[in-house]
Amino acid sequence: MKKIIFYFLGFFLLLIVTVAFYFRSVAIVHPPVPKNNKVNNVQRKKLGTDFYVLKNSWIKKSNSGLWEMYVEAEDPYERGLINGKLAEELVQLQEIYFIRQIKKLIPSQTYLNYLKYAIAWFNRDLDKFVTEEYKQEIYGVSNALNDEYDFIGSKYQRSLNYHAAHDIGHALQDKNMVVGCTAFSTWNAKSSDGNLLIARNFDFYVGDDFAKDKVVCFYNPIRGNKFVFITWGGFVGAVSGMNDQGLTVTINASKSDIPSGSATPISLVAREILQYASTIQEAKTIADKRKTFVSESLLIGSAKEGKTSILEKSPTQTGLLETTDDYIICSNNFQSEIFENDPVNIENKKSSSSMYRYKRMKQLIDSYAHIGPHEAAEILRNRGGLNNENIGLGNEKSINQLIAHHSVIMEPAKRLIWVSTQPYQLGKYVCYDLTKVFSSFPGLNEKKEIIEENLTLQADSFLYSNSFANFKRYKVIATHISNCVKSKSTLSSTIERAFIASNPEQFEVYSLLGDYYSAHKNNLKAIYYYKLALSKEIPLQKEVQYITEQIQKCEQAN
Repeated sequence: MKKIIFYFLGFFLLLIVTVAFYFRSVAIVHPPVPKNNKVNNVQRKKLGTDFYVLKNSWIKKSNSGLWEMYVEAEDPYERGLINGKLAEELVQLQEIYFIRQIKKLIPSQTYLNYLKYAIAWFNRDLDKFVTEEYKQEIYGVSNALNDEYDFIGSKYQRSLNYHAAHDIGHALQDKNMVVGCTAFSTWNAKSSDGNLLIARNFDFYVGDDFAKDKVVCFYNPIRGNKFVFITWGGFVGAVSGMNDQGLTVTINASKSDIPSGSATPISLVAREILQYASTIQEAKTIADKRKTFVSESLLIGSAKEGKTSILEKSPTQTGLLETTDDYIICSNNFQSEIFENDPVNIENKKSSSSMYRYKRMKQLIDSYAHIGPHEAAEILRNRGGLNNENIGLGNEKSINQLIAHHSVIMEPAKRLIWVSTQPYQLGKYVCYDLTKVFSSFPGLNEKKEIIEENLTLQADSFLYSNSFANFKRYKVIATHISNCVKSKSTLSSTIERAFIASNPEQFEVYSLLGDYYSAHKNNLKAIYYYKLALSKEIPLQKEVQYITEQIQKCEQAN
């Protein structure tokens, strides 16, 4: 019997070691070999407050609060290295903010450890779906990451995984990493000057801190088009951008089945389009070449063709939506014929906020005879529901959910791009002339403004209102009440009343108060608040279902 136990334990130990070795061998992604390691020795120079240069590249913080960066280099690794060295503090801060938000969304350390290994396993083949050019660039950027998080994975592997964060968010939609982005485009008779106009809100929310240090990045690669994209420290994928050929790209998440394995991150597909396409068809050709592991809409505007189309890409097929109208709307569901009977897309239309925002966007577009940058900003900042109904500040059914990482407006025929400033899309939109930036500002050696001052769109007056002050109060109290629910600590009646007064039409006010009283076994009060929540505009069907189930539980417990 002792021999049997000994052999069993020995076999079990061997199995664990074998599995661990196998996991390490297939889940650990090794970096590519740079063509030129000599560039590792180059260092940035500080020429002023928040102003650094490295060779012909530079980064600075503008008076608007936006970081602006210009990057050119001989090869992709050097390009990434220069990017990372210029923005080193931003790269490290973004990782801190990202991990902090993940811990907030997933407070269980056990589940976080599981998630760490699950993502490593899930993304074990990620590098096989990334072009050599972008692997080299990501490796260059990854050198700027802090040693503090090496326990999660190597700097290169972490950086590679961060480029798939938008995609991984699809599998974590119940954690609200990805909310609903909304975009539109007008041209011909619907535009104020007949030219193509594109506008979008990027509602990828990883906490307010994550959106603090936006980077307007101008890339001058040795191969392909020059382009601008809105990004954050350490991220070389594109979510919103325009190239010097007048082609624009924005991405909008759609509903996906939980993917079984990694493929090309959609941000790198969008980046490739910016760098190598000048027409909608060229963009589609690039998208067709790349396998993705989530469903995504890519709104492609083309100055050469004077129109915008939507590439709708799932892991298995690609559709192209074109229109004979003078405008097109993109929310978070597919619209092309190829996805008309797709069950995931059908369910997404029923259960998400996407169709509601689509209808609301159509109402807003129809309310203007012609739309220019000023009108586009008004649309992107709109906080109301259908028919201007008050549905509460921060409601996911609003075009402006007060969570946007950034908001952009583009006129590609003129090579103009407006970028929102803090907070959300409420601050002023500052304008950049892409042609001027690439002709006049490479090798910048003195800190000066590069925006088109006379084209600035002023801040939303809502920013200075009592309503916005109330919204900020609402967010603070909501966090406090969530903590009270978890700790079962007591909430004062004064704070309860202040919470309701801060955002009275927002369903989450009453849903959260219901959770509080349910946690404290006051089932009658919980039912009262849950029913109030159901009387408000609720964005997602799963939220309606949750509140309904909570009412039933409270009724049974009572």
